[in-house]
Amino acid sequence: MKNFALIGAAGYIAPRHMKAVRETGNRVTVAYDVNDSVGIIDSFFPDAEFFTEFERFDRHVYNVARHDPARSLDYVAVCSPNYLHDAHCRFAMRSGADAICEKPIVLNPRNLDGLLEMEQATGRRVHTILQLRLHPEIIALREAVRAGAAGAKHEVELTYITSRGKWYMQSWKADTAKSGGIATNIGVHFFDMLHYIFGALQENRVHLHAPERAAGYLEFEHARVRWFLSIDSGDLPAEAAARAQRTWRSITVDGKEIEFSGGFENLHTRSYEEILAGRGFGLDENRTAIEAVSQIREAAISSDASLRHPLAAR
Repeated sequence: MKNFALIGAAGYIAPRHMKAVRETGNRVTVAYDVNDSVGIIDSFFPDAEFFTEFERFDRHVYNVARHDPARSLDYVAVCSPNYLHDAHCRFAMRSGADAICEKPIVLNPRNLDGLLEMEQATGRRVHTILQLRLHPEIIALREAVRAGAAGAKHEVELTYITSRGKWYMQSWKADTAKSGGIATNIGVHFFDMLHYIFGALQENRVHLHAPERAAGYLEFEHARVRWFLSIDSGDLPAEAAARAQRTWRSITVDGKEIEFSGGFENLHTRSYEEILAGRGFGLDENRTAIEAVSQIREAAISSDASLRHPLAAR
């Protein structure tokens, strides 16, 4: 049984990590969050220590690691706000543990290099949750692309609309310095997915970049991709609105819809299984997507309408 710490225990994604730790036969022994609304822990690890001050959390981890080897940490799960991920990964490695970090692992590519240096200095590793790489439909699509004609370029359209309430614009997620902006916060794992399926990124254009939505064009080794991301329910297609559906996830390849709206329930547990088996995704696997969203954040808006996603024109 491995011992885990959890940073960001009150966050949206933390219960998926708690579930993954439990379902892989391990335990969270200590958790930290500045917010004390963490009753969800009782459903998973009611005996876990909990702290709302980082200094006390750090002291506990340090003292336990020194004086009680049976409870020393093997992993630290990082579920904190995006801009704190690299700092908390460094804390994990300094504490003698590997980090398991939510996306995006960093906001800027240069911070990947800092984490790589820390890996080399400590002998510990940073693993990341790139759960779409484990989705059966995505794996099947990747295999089909690899089996296709050499040099072929597929026409791809990616649309992801995940409605958010008014709270979103009052939270850290609306602060680009903390979240990286909408393309980073809700899009980075899709950009990683596209790279995973279609190969090296060759071109990156931005047609729309606002707090609530973004759109652009990415060209990969084997695909030309028009993409659109939004947190505004007004962007949902009529068929989704008619069913009171607040999320719309669509990817078409050469005009054919790839169905992957389901199959997400156990992907965090699958990610943990792969990490514990020594097959997790490390820092280098993240680089293309992190570079892409960093470029999107800084790019000038392209006026070329020929490659624009249909929803961007609205």
